This record gives sequence, structure tokens and C-alpha cells, in this order.
Amino acid sequence: MIVLCGGIKGGIGKTTVATNLAVMRSNEQGPGQVALIDADPQESSFKFTQLRNDTIGTAGFNCFKITGKPVRTEVIGLTSKYGDIIIDAGVGDSTGQRAAMTVANVVVLPFRPGSYDVWTIGDLTRLIEEMRDVNPSLRAIAFINQGDHQGQDNYEAAEMLRESESVTVLDVCLGYRKAFRNTATGKAVTELLPQDNKAVTEMKALYAAIFSPTETQKDAEKNLSETGTNLVDVLNILYEPKRILLNKKG
Repeated sequence: MIVLCGGIKGGIGKTTVATNLAVMRSNEQGPGQVALIDADPQESSFKFTQLRNDTIGTAGFNCFKITGKPVRTEVIGLTSKYGDIIIDAGVGDSTGQRAAMTVANVVVLPFRPGSYDVWTIGDLTRLIEEMRDVNPSLRAIAFINQGDHQGQDNYEAAEMLRESESVTVLDVCLGYRKAFRNTATGKAVTELLPQDNKAVTEMKALYAAIFSPTETQKDAEKNLSETGTNLVDVLNILYEPKRILLNKKG
């Protein structure tokens, strides 16, 4: 499966979600079965992987830095080597994010419970609909991230997101918890000690929603083999490839 952690606004938690998913998936599937693509010029996922290698000894997955238009062709090339590919997109309606959407099975969209964040759903809806012209089976799921611990803001934000017919809004909310911020130490929230049971439960719920879709969703996820040869014309901005492999140690 190709999972894109995307969105237009910065600071919404794309990297936290992408790195946690990569660790959890590799722990489940085994070493070397998962690739993490850092398509963000800030290179936070790549730095996370470096730190994980340094502190644990092996990340359990391989991390690649790939930006711009080459994201599409490089990801297609990696599908024969990895069972799952997780992409951490850069901020904005970037060429790299569009390239990833042409080959992704699912785009995961975190939203903070605030008007400035939720207002971007209109732009994201238009982007997703445009990319579905070339990747018809692209699944888009949204959830509330960094949610409040009390009040109605989480619920109201989710209801606003549900106004988009192009995005499925999950009944999943990742709270604004210290445990998620502590994953910057190179560990997933499921690995931290002492364990924050609420944070673990929330992340596992998101993981299940992504990697255990319904049978109907599974049937839809055949786009790479069916549409993987004629999509280059949707990207009209050229970037030089930037690819660096961070191999796991050992």
C-alpha cells in the first residue's frame, strides 16, 4: 500500500503521523518491508530515521529523500521492493504532493480543530478531485489531530470536514498529548515508556483505519497497476531528483 500523509497547511502533524505509521507498520510486517519517503524539504522524517538508527541500532525501515516531480517515478520503482510505502509530503499544493497523489492508494489528511486549518478543506477537495482524474481510486481520509481534551471544537471541526463529499472523515481523534511530541526522540508512541495508553489507543485506531480498510476500499486500491503509465503530463513543473537512501544499520 502507498500511503501519503498530506495536506496544505503546515504544522498539522504530517511528519508525526508518517513516522509513527512507518515504525508501527515495520514492527508488524518485519524489517525491510516498509519504505518511508521524505518529500518535505525540511527533512524531518529523514532526521527522525537517522536518530532512530543512532539510538536503537536499526530503524526497521528504509528512508529516502525524494522531492518534486521524481516522487512519482521513484515511488513506482520502489513498489517492487517494499510492501508498504509511506510518504511525508511537504507543505502546500506542491509538485511533490501532486506527484505522490498520482500513485498513492490513500492520502491521510490531519486537521487541527480550528477554523484556519479546517478552511483548507475546500482547496484540498479541489486538489483531490483534480488528481482523481488521473488516479480515480485515490482514497482520501481526514481526521482531527492535536485535538482538544474538552469542549466542542473537535466535533464541530469534524462536522465541517464532512461537508466535503470527496473526503471520508474518520471517527478518530489524536489528542494534543505530550506523548506524540516525544516521538521526536526516534520512537513511535507505541514504543515510549512509560506508555500513554490514550495516545497508543488513538494511534492504533488511525493505523487500523488506514491499513485495515473495508473490502470495498481494498477492491478500489488497484490504481498503480492500472494507471501507472500515463500520468506524467499532469505535472508541468520540473525538478531535479533529490534522492538519498538512509539504509538501516546492520
